[in-house]
Amino acid sequence: MTAKRLLDLALVLPGLVLAAPLMLLVALLVRLGLGPGVIFRQTRPGLDAKPFTILKFRTMRHGPGPDAERLTPLGRLLRRTSLDELPELWNVARGDMSLVGPRPLLMEYLPRYSPEQARRHEVRPGITGLAQVRGRNALSWEERLALDVWYVDNRSLGLDLRILGRTVLAVLSGRGVSAPGQATMSAFTGTGAPPSAQAPAPRKGQSGRD
Repeated sequence: MTAKRLLDLALVLPGLVLAAPLMLLVALLVRLGLGPGVIFRQTRPGLDAKPFTILKFRTMRHGPGPDAERLTPLGRLLRRTSLDELPELWNVARGDMSLVGPRPLLMEYLPRYSPEQARRHEVRPGITGLAQVRGRNALSWEERLALDVWYVDNRSLGLDLRILGRTVLAVLSGRGVSAPGQATMSAFTGTGAPPSAQAPAPRKGQSGRD
């Protein structure tokens, strides 16, 4: 077992216990505000791009329409405070994710990465990462993916601890939750893709958010 994995377990196992009352409260609010289906599940690429099921609290109403229209006031609050990410602690405990690493994006993005960008999958995806503390969804895709690869090449326990510390400040500030005019940010179409080459919208139930 690696030192990074030991750090994850040392933090996430007591974290799950401490966060349990808050998670129960959020689950109740989501159930009352959005109806059945408290947990949002989606297949995402993990280490070596192998698929796993990510867990989040649901923030959108069911049904057709763009994400911005289905996102509820409660959902906006959960996203701004990152409380919707709390179930991912279970993903970390299971070994699907790490506390720190590139955010797991959509499976349909895999063929759109350049070979260099695809290196982001050389490590486990994280609940938070370098791109999240440097601007989150306010960054361009090129900036975000470049930071992911830089993390892969320079990862260390010290860097992870610094990112975790800066994550607290980023969550408190609420900056970068969404790109201008987007519920989160526009779909990744590939580096340098012109506007006319926009990819189709994610399928029903598959939000493009991080």
